[in-house]
Amino acid sequence: MKSPNLRAAIDVAAGSARIRAVIYCRISQDRTGAGLGIDRQREDCEALAERNGWQVVETYVDNDVSAYSGKKRPGYEKMLADLDQGTATIVVAWHTDRLHRSPTELEKYIDLSERRGVSTHTVQAGELDLSTSTGRMTARILGAVARQESEHKGDRVARARRQKALAGEWTGGIRPFGWGMPTGETRIKVDRKTGNEEVVPVLDMSKAVPEEAEALRYWTDEILSGGSIRGLVKWCADKGIATTRGNPVTHTDMRDMLLRPRNAGIAVYRGEEVGRGQWEPIVDETKFRAVVAILKDPSRTVNAGAQPKWLGSLLYRCGRAGCDKFVFVTQSGGRSYPSYRCQTGHGGGRRAEIVDQYVEDMVVERLSRDDAHELLEPAPDGVDVAALQAEGEQIRQRLRDLGGLFGAGQIDMVAFTEGTDTARAQLEGVTQQLARAATRDPLAGLVGAPDVRKAWQALDLERQRTVLRALVQVTLKTPRPGRMPDGGYFDYDAVVFDWMRVPNS
Repeated sequence: MKSPNLRAAIDVAAGSARIRAVIYCRISQDRTGAGLGIDRQREDCEALAERNGWQVVETYVDNDVSAYSGKKRPGYEKMLADLDQGTATIVVAWHTDRLHRSPTELEKYIDLSERRGVSTHTVQAGELDLSTSTGRMTARILGAVARQESEHKGDRVARARRQKALAGEWTGGIRPFGWGMPTGETRIKVDRKTGNEEVVPVLDMSKAVPEEAEALRYWTDEILSGGSIRGLVKWCADKGIATTRGNPVTHTDMRDMLLRPRNAGIAVYRGEEVGRGQWEPIVDETKFRAVVAILKDPSRTVNAGAQPKWLGSLLYRCGRAGCDKFVFVTQSGGRSYPSYRCQTGHGGGRRAEIVDQYVEDMVVERLSRDDAHELLEPAPDGVDVAALQAEGEQIRQRLRDLGGLFGAGQIDMVAFTEGTDTARAQLEGVTQQLARAATRDPLAGLVGAPDVRKAWQALDLERQRTVLRALVQVTLKTPRPGRMPDGGYFDYDAVVFDWMRVPNS
């Protein structure tokens, strides 16, 4: 194999006016999107080519791409392909670490350089003669040093980001709902795609936004009182509350916002809780853990289909002899108004609006009595919230320790899996206990209210249905024919109430 210098001499002897060269530029991070680091590299490389009389036939750029990360570098891959086709015999880079930080990539580059007689010249490290064993050794040493620097930098960055997570600082991305009060300062934000500049306020991510914090507390209490994600999404639409991107709140958005540990003052790094953050929480941790337990309970999985529009849909039971099905509302069969009918389709229907109004009247009357407070479920006794929280943190730390031991090769996969399964099962039990301590009785907002009917009507339909599930089972029996004693045709006696809670005796 001819050396690069000999190849260059042959090119000149063959009449080439100038030796063909290509330039490669790369920076790992371009926080502003302005590409200034790339421009400086290109200028220095072009100056080196000009001094040596080389003709630059192509410049390849990888902006904001790390060589150490292993991600694909389009510019670099295109350069290798072109060199393999004989585009140039010289590569100019600002430094060797701009080309490689991976031994695997370096060996591939050495092989190509030997096959195609390509020489490498850098602004900072001089020439690399990869046609000789000494040159290849130098390149490998420089590559090893560059990789060690990347690994060391990665450790520093990881520690810094963990510290930022504990301090409540935001490391980038979309502003989390509830957090980010303006500091009064501004900064220049550059759009990476268009290059346009915009003046934006600097936000203190450890400070809660009052109106958003209030919404988070309300949502939390609603879930703990039996509310639904769907109901909260509708509440946001009615109130005009949007995400921090300015979009309407979706089911996924609401769930993500409620499950964010930051709300309870818990720091997260790489998806794992790393301890108490250095900021004031918006939501009490006990309530947060309870919401997590409720929303992640597999038995809570609901049908993503149409939202019920009537109080008793699939809650009231059919009272026909031998039938244990539920009823739903239909207008089929020539009916001129919505009617409750059994799922099996047998029998006639009961006018839905009259049934629901009667059920509302009975519920309001029952919760307005003097003994209504005796219907409330007692708070769980003997639940030491502080001890449960400490136990939960110990289990989470054990999970982190197991991950570290497995990563260091000190335990095998079997031991790691068994240990994590046991720890997660214990953590689930702790979470369920915390949920019991924080979950509110669905009747709590109604019992003792100055105006029970007004309080009932202020609830959304899903909350009303939750109260119904907790308080009473309604059965629609076959009505009597003809006019009733009150002069009407609706048989109220055919609507049977089985109260599931009775006053304490």
